[in-house]
Amino acid sequence: MAPGKPGLATTRTNSQSGVGELRIIGGDWRSRLLRFPDAGGVRPTPARTRETLFNWLNFHIAGSHCLDLFAGSGALGLEALSRGAARVTLIDHTPALARSLRDNLRLLKSEKGDVHCQDVESYLGTRQGAPFDIVFMDPPFRQSWLERLFPLLESGQWVRPGGWVYVEHESELTTPAAPHAWQLHRQKTAGQVTYSLYRVNPESE
Repeated sequence: MAPGKPGLATTRTNSQSGVGELRIIGGDWRSRLLRFPDAGGVRPTPARTRETLFNWLNFHIAGSHCLDLFAGSGALGLEALSRGAARVTLIDHTPALARSLRDNLRLLKSEKGDVHCQDVESYLGTRQGAPFDIVFMDPPFRQSWLERLFPLLESGQWVRPGGWVYVEHESELTTPAAPHAWQLHRQKTAGQVTYSLYRVNPESE
């Protein structure tokens, strides 16, 4: 994930120990405090943004299969599990963060999360299993990730028709053009971040 943003931090990072803290804000694990290494420029989605996102997805999380690309601290994927997702696949290429995600799943006594220590483009380059109901995508900023990944998600049919795609990007940039079958459902800007929720057209093939 991209470096932190002034005024939007919702985790505390101890610069001496190199450890960050993340608090789950809803669901079965509400208020649980989790720790993760300060590695790979991890930038967890702030609590206020998560609250807005999961309000948007309120009736779609329970029983869903989710893909958390650039999982980092697990802020989005673990929050989804806490709120009733049936399965979450978490992708992060930083070994220390992947280990931390597995450790936190064990701490939460959850067997519903699959962690892959892998580059996102490599993962999306090989079609695996059924399409997901929800995809979370909070990539590093200023690296044009969305422009590269939108076509991969569409061509690989990673999201089922009627499913949802959540993305974050720096607010100084125009939101990249989404695939034709994706309909912008909600969008909001908070400080330096713009976050958007798309719905894949139920009639798309």
